[in-house]
Amino acid sequence: MTVTRVLALLELLQAAPGLTGPELAARLEVDERTVRRYAVRLSELGVPVEAARGRYGGYRLLPGYRLPPLMFTDDEAAAVVLGLLAGRRTGLSVGETATESALAKIQRVLPRALRERVEAVQATLGHTRDAAPAETRPKAGPLLALAEAARRGRTVRLAYRSWRRESSERDLDPYGLVFHSGRWYVTGLDHASGQVRTFRVDRVGRVEPAAGPGEPDGRPGRAEGPGRARGPEAGRSFEVPDGFDPVAHVVASLAAVPYRHEVEVLLEMPPEEARERVPASVATLTPTPRGVLLRARAERLDGMALMLAGLGRPFTVVTPDGLREEVRALAGRLARCADAVPEPGDRPPV
Repeated sequence: MTVTRVLALLELLQAAPGLTGPELAARLEVDERTVRRYAVRLSELGVPVEAARGRYGGYRLLPGYRLPPLMFTDDEAAAVVLGLLAGRRTGLSVGETATESALAKIQRVLPRALRERVEAVQATLGHTRDAAPAETRPKAGPLLALAEAARRGRTVRLAYRSWRRESSERDLDPYGLVFHSGRWYVTGLDHASGQVRTFRVDRVGRVEPAAGPGEPDGRPGRAEGPGRARGPEAGRSFEVPDGFDPVAHVVASLAAVPYRHEVEVLLEMPPEEARERVPASVATLTPTPRGVLLRARAERLDGMALMLAGLGRPFTVVTPDGLREEVRALAGRLARCADAVPEPGDRPPV
């Protein structure tokens, strides 16, 4: 039984008492039998749930029952709120409205004095970077299903939409989840290609257990009847290769995405300094007797010239010739700026 959905049922009963079994099942994305199990579980935990039959029947909490206030200290409340706000800003969150609804629920049950201080944090907090696009935030269902499959070593079937908006279904052994530069990724063995691949989680529409040996299909409702999803132990299992690092693989695969230009530059700096100055997601670095060979892919060579100039160390462009031209052009612009003499009227008044 999913604890998250049991708590979600409790929240629904508080916010909208009287919802029927079919209505609750639709909102929780389960069947009515599962809703009844969740209600029984809440009763076992001391939360009085009653189910009324008939035309105007439905599930509700017994009259007079209220959850006690959350007993957060100031530090705990600030930690929760700042975590939610940071997740919304960086993309480390799920859904379009999850952060807002979670903040509203927390504020509703906090003591008044602490609630006002938490609201002050929200009202006065500024940011130095733009918020991550809402469309890159994955839905909670696929994200949690992939995390569970990765932890248990279970093959899943994905409904996936590529960047070209092409839809496909594929079986995947999820080795791990990675959050990188405002986006969620899952990496693992793609059975269709036989290779370790990386997929954007926000493009995953559905995650189901893959069919196990002798099973006709991995989709719930075909192997066990309508509306009955199989448990986490169903389907095929796998083992992650020894020494596999999901973070390193995702960073390397993103750095290898094809761009317009292939760049090779020899940096005159120690390998340790090069690794500190150049992110692994930007380029691969190979120590050589003459220096560190930087290999990268770039859509615009003028941006690459700016990045190399910002290193503040000598370098030699190996390829392409267009990058040499961009470096010369940048050097010319900088030289003209250095030689420019301000006019008397250019100085602002003190």
